[in-house]
Amino acid sequence: GFTAVIGALISLEAIPLVWYRMGIASILVVLYVLIAKKKIKFSKKVLFGFFIAGFIIAVHWLTFFGAIKVSNVSVTLAIMSTGAFFTSLLEPMFYKRKVIYYELIFGLIAIVGLLIIFQASAEYFWGIILALISAFLSALFSVINGQYAKRYDASVISMYELIFGVLCISVFLFFTGGFSADFFKISASDWWYLFLLASVCTAYAFIASIHVMRWISPFTVM
Repeated sequence: GFTAVIGALISLEAIPLVWYRMGIASILVVLYVLIAKKKIKFSKKVLFGFFIAGFIIAVHWLTFFGAIKVSNVSVTLAIMSTGAFFTSLLEPMFYKRKVIYYELIFGLIAIVGLLIIFQASAEYFWGIILALISAFLSALFSVINGQYAKRYDASVISMYELIFGVLCISVFLFFTGGFSADFFKISASDWWYLFLLASVCTAYAFIASIHVMRWISPFTVM
């Protein structure tokens, strides 16, 4: 919840906001992994999986903060509840199990809520669409990490995914000329909010959300 509120308080647009957030969080998690002396060597196949997950989480956050910027915090977070519905469909596909009907029912309740929000907040159409995309990517990301969480350390998973995510955005910014002088002009208040967002709401929350999937399903997390 604080992630959305802090994102609204930061004056930056979605792309630089996510780039700074993931960049600072990457540094913090790398420092923790090095101090804790975690195992960081993996096969190319596993690293490629981390890269895909990192790309997905980067686009998820871009659409999430984009939704906040074009609508508001309450609408965005309300739409994010549809992530449970998406997870109820994705989890059986990835884990090769049958659909659990009570999960589908709970997910459909969120869809009913979504229809109500569409009617009540039609002026936020593009914010709702961006939040829907973000919710789907969040569900996809959770299902992927649910598989990794049982085999690898959560902090190491987070480190690689954050690094790969910020690299993907950096490549995009480089080829689109996004790294201008204005890109690096950040106010003191924005720096404070960015550090809070990157540390408590990203580095810690990211690791914790992956770690708990050792015991509970991605659907329950969503």
